Amino acid sequence: MQHGCMERLNRKRGPEVWQFRWSVTGPEGKRLYHKKIVGTVEQYRDETAVRRAVVGLLSEINTDVQSRNPPAMTIAQLCDHFEQRELGKENTWRSHATKKIYKAYLTRWVRPHWHKYELAEVRTIQSRVLASRIAASKKQLCQNPQSDVRSLQSCVPV
Repeated sequence: MQHGCMERLNRKRGPEVWQFRWSVTGPEGKRLYHKKIVGTVEQYRDETAVRRAVVGLLSEINTDVQSRNPPAMTIAQLCDHFEQRELGKENTWRSHATKKIYKAYLTRWVRPHWHKYELAEVRTIQSRVLASRIAASKKQLCQNPQSDVRSLQSCVPV
């Protein structure tokens, strides 16, 4: 199991960024080196905060390594992983508007209510209650928030 390496990099323009580096063994037995910009130092003040944000990425990297007691992932960590993988600029599968709406739902509804829960603790009935709360404040959201929350949930790997 690997933990990767976190670096703080200077940029010519803009604030410093956190870069996560890791390596995997390729099919021919050679090491393949990877790196990913996690966020700016304004988003994540210290390395501990950045490490919490890459828990989902680490679990994805370490899928080949089978552990008996994998660390439990919280909804906040899952949201961070989802934003990095699915809502990033490099992902062109979703439109900009969809990414913006999904990010708004995560920020306004999912994180504040679910951030402390572990994935195994979330039940369908609880998510339906959240969807009905979103529907109650329809003024600030789109016309069918229940279907949006359901579609957002279907995009999240469990």
